[in-house]
Amino acid sequence: MCRSIKTLHNFEPPATHEEIHASALQFVRKLSGFARPSKANEAAFNRAVDQVAEAAHELLHSLVTNAPPPRDQCAAARSGNRSRQSESARSRAVPTANG
Repeated sequence: MCRSIKTLHNFEPPATHEEIHASALQFVRKLSGFARPSKANEAAFNRAVDQVAEAAHELLHSLVTNAPPPRDQCAAARSGNRSRQSESARSRAVPTANG
């Protein structure tokens, strides 16, 4: 399984469209073996991402549970993703004369 794909069910707040789409993209990348498809495969790749995201939305909205959401895990996972995104943005920043 892809390490980047996170459990999206039973979290409060619910998974966003962007989180579901990102998981669909990771799934299609893993399945196809392409990080970025060629121009010849781009339409099929993008269509697959959209279809997987749509199926994931439908699944997440259809699932029922009586278990309480794991708030600590959800917050940690999402804040961890945001931290990694911030670190990534900082690492791409152009160094200044002072640093």
